[in-house]
Amino acid sequence: MNTILEKEPVKRAEKSIKKFDQNLHVIILKQTAKTAQDAATALGCNVGAIVKSLLFSAGNSFVLCLVSGDKRCSLNKLKKILDEKDVSMAKPDDVKKITGYTIGGVSPVGHLSKVKIYIDTNLERFKTVFAAAGHPNCVFKIEFNQLTKLTSGEIKEITE
Repeated sequence: MNTILEKEPVKRAEKSIKKFDQNLHVIILKQTAKTAQDAATALGCNVGAIVKSLLFSAGNSFVLCLVSGDKRCSLNKLKKILDEKDVSMAKPDDVKKITGYTIGGVSPVGHLSKVKIYIDTNLERFKTVFAAAGHPNCVFKIEFNQLTKLTSGEIKEITE
């Protein structure tokens, strides 16, 4: 029987998480966590403590934004930070190609290509956050300050 934990994207996310800290582990949810609200409901936590991993296309490159589940990423703020006029949500095919994950299960780690990562300042409100682990039913719990170290992300004000 092929369990969710045996799926390649989940194994890749878990490998990155475990390499960083052996005490971190993938949590399998009974119901899908495709949206931040679904994940918060399943985990019984504040929707803001859910990390949305959003890939944006910026000119000829990509940037992954880790955003608090109750916020929206601001294209205008991203354009200013990146000094780039052409910034938009990445196409699902590009998300899969760059991160190796499908939308709804994009982990902040374990990507197929190296990508610049920005972490929204609003996530700092929470000591502990939950991020996707390669599948819509998989998440991992991590302290905010650990997430910044794990992803080597830059903390920026990127939400509206």
